[in-house]
Amino acid sequence: MNMSISQIKKQARTSLKGQWGVAVLLTFILFLLTTILPSLVEIIISGGFTNWSSQTQIPIAADILNIVITIALIPLSTSAYWFYLTLSRLEGPQISQVFAIYKDGRTSFKVIGASILVAIFVFLWSLLLIIPGIIKSLSYSQTFFLLRDHPEFTVLEAITESKNRMKGYKWKFFLMNLSFIGWGILCVITLGIGILWLAPYIATSMATFYNELIYTNDDTDNEENDL
Repeated sequence: MNMSISQIKKQARTSLKGQWGVAVLLTFILFLLTTILPSLVEIIISGGFTNWSSQTQIPIAADILNIVITIALIPLSTSAYWFYLTLSRLEGPQISQVFAIYKDGRTSFKVIGASILVAIFVFLWSLLLIIPGIIKSLSYSQTFFLLRDHPEFTVLEAITESKNRMKGYKWKFFLMNLSFIGWGILCVITLGIGILWLAPYIATSMATFYNELIYTNDDTDNEENDL
């Protein structure tokens, strides 16, 4: 079934019914780990809040440690996307499952490698012009969902599969992301508090997009041209 963007978003909202509490809590936890934690590291390495607030340059040690933290949190961020994939399939996910990814070292390193490789590919395409970079980022957007459903895939296989399955769907995926701009403006008005609800809405919509249009879409069945 080729669902419209409005149908995808409506189904995402339906999936979130009764799950908003756990989704908002997960978003808040991720915010603490990805935003507050690096700031705390900078404050500690700088010798306290007073020194940190008055310094004009971040210590190199803080920069290095924050890079390490960022890389270490990639599996957690990926697992959070998988949480919403499970939610969209009405399988009742638990927050503890998000952290369980660290029990599987092979998967953790695989998603770190995938994240770095996708970033490199998008960067190289962006060197040509910004538009090719955007198009390729859309092409590779399903990589992590595919790694969830196909753990046997290598990183390159998942990236290639995402590129193939997104043929004919990149424009719709782009428009779907664009449709959240209004909600983003409301988040600004609420001083960012609204992001606690918007982030789960967007993530569940992306998971629903994958479920309905990409998951069952074998690349050999899609003969449409690229965007």
